[in-house]
Amino acid sequence: MTIIEHLEELRRRVFISCISIVIGLGISAVFGKQILEFLKQPAEDKNPAFSLQYIEPFELIVTYFRVALLGGLIFAMPMVIYQALMYVSPALTPKEKRWVYGTVIGAFGFFIGGMAFCYYVALPPALNFLLNFGNDIAAPNIRIGSYVDFVTRLIFWTGVTFETPLVVMYLARFRILSSGQALRFWRYAVVLAFAIAAVVTPTIDPVTQSIVAGPIIVLYFLGIVLAWIVEPKSPT
Repeated sequence: MTIIEHLEELRRRVFISCISIVIGLGISAVFGKQILEFLKQPAEDKNPAFSLQYIEPFELIVTYFRVALLGGLIFAMPMVIYQALMYVSPALTPKEKRWVYGTVIGAFGFFIGGMAFCYYVALPPALNFLLNFGNDIAAPNIRIGSYVDFVTRLIFWTGVTFETPLVVMYLARFRILSSGQALRFWRYAVVLAFAIAAVVTPTIDPVTQSIVAGPIIVLYFLGIVLAWIVEPKSPT
């Protein structure tokens, strides 16, 4: 393919991805109220006095469509990943091309699993600490924009960190990192997992950070196993 043909192909793939996001955004917008109620639930469970407010005319509307956009991105993610992989597929061997569908399913599954883990496991203790610290001094009456931004960032980036096994696997597959090297780096991986947890989680308590860091470490070792399975074997 010429450079122009590559650009045309890229434009087509990006256009399809954008259409998928727009469709997902429309679907999420219809259920925006239910999504906001879903995001509020962990905070209300931890502090009955919790309530949200908005102090700017457009704050609630902007927050509503921010949530809809995030839902659209999640809804369209399998198609976006598929289009990205199909764009680079001409450079892959026939055997590697068969991995495309598995990679799309795996990446989406790990991402959804990470978000579910954050919502049901990591978020409740974090909110329990934040909303009940010093509650005899002041009651939590938080802006809806600030709360939704905090919760969606935490959920999204936890989902991203759950892609660790696929990253390690593909680094091994393309001979950038071997499974043996990844295993030797396990100490650095543990330190990095806690560093990521410290950035992702909003609290300073070690329990919440360990709840996030623990699965990242487990997923790293899962990535080592996958790397050992898929890495090209040296001829004997």
